[in-house]
Order: sequence, then C-alpha cells, then structure tokens
Amino acid sequence: MAIEVKRRNRETTTSLLRRFSRRVQQSGILLEARKDRFHEKPANKRAKRQSALRREKIKVVRDQLIKQGKLAENDPLPRGVRLDK
Repeated sequence: MAIEVKRRNRETTTSLLRRFSRRVQQSGILLEARKDRFHEKPANKRAKRQSALRREKIKVVRDQLIKQGKLAENDPLPRGVRLDK
C-alpha cells in the first residue's frame, strides 16, 4: 500500500510534505506499523507474567529473611533458597 504524492505547480516542499503526512495519517499505515512493531506473541506474554510472579515471590521471601535476621539488607538472595509458599 504505497502512497504517492506528486508535487503541484509552484508548491513548496513544506506544503508537499504536509500533504504527504496528512495522506499517511488518513490511510492508517502508521497505526498498522505501530501494531506490528509492538506485537507480542502469546507465549511471550505468558513468560513475562511468570517472570513477574517469580520476582514477586523472590521479593516476599527476601523480605521474610530480612525480618528474621537471616539476611542483611543489602545482600542478594542466596542460591538454593526455596521460593515455595
């Protein structure tokens, strides 16, 4: 879907550019391009959700360990700590 705009007689480049951009806006090409650019596959959405849930669990477990005094404030969560809860 190509958009073609020809320069009219004695038309300035700014008005030509304005006409072209208006034609592109009306055609909806930009909306389609943005949808395609930010499209995510369903599996990717699921993986993102699972990753967010895992980060939330890590935060909860870390806060509990800090409250119990088993972990210092600035220390990372040690490997092997179970996230089951």
